[in-house]
Amino acid sequence: MFAPQSSPRIHRTSHRILRSSSVVIVAALSLSACSTPNSQPSDGASEFTLTAVTPAPTGNLDSFTWSVHAEPYSLDYAYAFDYPDNQVLANVCESLLRWNSDLTIAPGLAESFENPTPTTWVYTLRPGVKFHDGTPLTAADAVASMNRHLDPQVGSSWFSAYQNVASIEQSGDMQVTVTTTVPDSQFNQGLTGAPGVIESAATLAKDGKDYGNSSKGVNCTGPFTFGTWTSGESITLERFDGYWDKSLIAKSKQVKFVFQNDPNARVNAFKAGEVDGGWMVPSNGIDQLRSSAEGQIYFGTNTAVASMIVSNLAGPLGDVRVRQALTMAIDRDGLLKAAEQGYGTVTDAITAKSVWNGAATATVTAAFGDLKKYPYDLKAAKKLIEEAGVTGQEIVIATSPINAAFDVIAQATAAAASSIGLKSTIETITPNKWTTMYSDPAAREGIDLFYTLWYQSITDPLESLAILRTGEFSNYGNWSDPQFDQIVTDAVGISDPAERAAEAARAQVIVNEQLPWLPLYESPTVLWLGKKITGVAPSINFLYYPWAATIGAR
Repeated sequence: MFAPQSSPRIHRTSHRILRSSSVVIVAALSLSACSTPNSQPSDGASEFTLTAVTPAPTGNLDSFTWSVHAEPYSLDYAYAFDYPDNQVLANVCESLLRWNSDLTIAPGLAESFENPTPTTWVYTLRPGVKFHDGTPLTAADAVASMNRHLDPQVGSSWFSAYQNVASIEQSGDMQVTVTTTVPDSQFNQGLTGAPGVIESAATLAKDGKDYGNSSKGVNCTGPFTFGTWTSGESITLERFDGYWDKSLIAKSKQVKFVFQNDPNARVNAFKAGEVDGGWMVPSNGIDQLRSSAEGQIYFGTNTAVASMIVSNLAGPLGDVRVRQALTMAIDRDGLLKAAEQGYGTVTDAITAKSVWNGAATATVTAAFGDLKKYPYDLKAAKKLIEEAGVTGQEIVIATSPINAAFDVIAQATAAAASSIGLKSTIETITPNKWTTMYSDPAAREGIDLFYTLWYQSITDPLESLAILRTGEFSNYGNWSDPQFDQIVTDAVGISDPAERAAEAARAQVIVNEQLPWLPLYESPTVLWLGKKITGVAPSINFLYYPWAATIGAR
């Protein structure tokens, strides 16, 4: 539930590469019904406004088109682990719980849930829900769907959400009980996304390994049904008139997702009115589109932070002073302007403020205010390099031709390293190999640093912090701090959100001091709506909420 962004998403432990053009800002700003001005402390920042919801539609549509920056890897929820997969799937398949645009949790296919013991979660399913083939939703469907994440033959990308699960059992006609080996506050929150998707058990058995592919599609309960998937071109969804939630009956009879890999082509398609909308607008096109008469750019809440992952602690970056020095040698204000056209905020944390929803104000203040600052200071950085005794040693920085920000960030990091006495080499790898770095240690061999735009799939800072515990799959540099491990492990077992957040704040301070990842900046979710359509909330929740159902005629 964290990830980088790009095409194939890394494997819950693996897919999230690029989350490309933009990401998150503070959700604690309490978005108003329309929009709120965003304050920009960074010198490299551009002015923008966070919008809670776009204007209400005036009517329904026959169809609209939507630009996606890459073709989905799969519509099988067990492998839907990146932006393209989930933004399509969210409109067809539904989870036990919903992730709202303000990043709060609400009932979904489960009309209620309980936590009767520290290691037990009980879900009561909503009656009267039908799959797209007309069959009713039952507890047996939920058990079969959830158990796939535990099946090694499936190899779910979301296994980590289930890593503490001991059993998933039907405990009533419409009730499912999940038992965990230890108290796990993260499990229930994760059911707002792909880990909580419920599919027909009969469909899973019938389609087998072909489930979710371009020929079979999926059979779920969402406001749209799977229509056609033309490989390399598009996916078309059709409105499901038998949808259970009458407040979310789709306003369009059809939506067509068009795959557009080239960022410049996407921007040109928006400007020409060739497609009606799109998430994750390429940053180099934002200013052009803000002045276009063909539609409007909106900025919304996100949960991602751009960072440099330290993937090799056996080299010069194994010394914390070198990691601190390199962070201070990167002109992050200038980098924000170059990579994201200034749309964002420089940060010293690896979590976005938007994921601290359950925390007390004092906790959030401590979580970010108590952090060590890393201002641009070449003199101080050079001194740290000299003290560490690594002057002249080499670091290798990976990049890939996925979008413009990748190369900008790699070049800036290499220049920063050279400016303080390190040697730097940029290694360009293919997008496919880039994705593999998140799942295969061999693909990271010889690489000291690589960029990620890591988003969270739940609104809890522990999701990002927990992956840095010793031995975790996504702890790519094998960083280890026993005190940090203990704080995070204990915090996962705390049920009270405020108390849990206070422990997360302690953990974040340690990460900030040790810098296993070098934080760069946050940026907002960026949405383009053409002049034909409106009605969607520009929030990162588009990955797991049926957002396309709310879009209608402007």
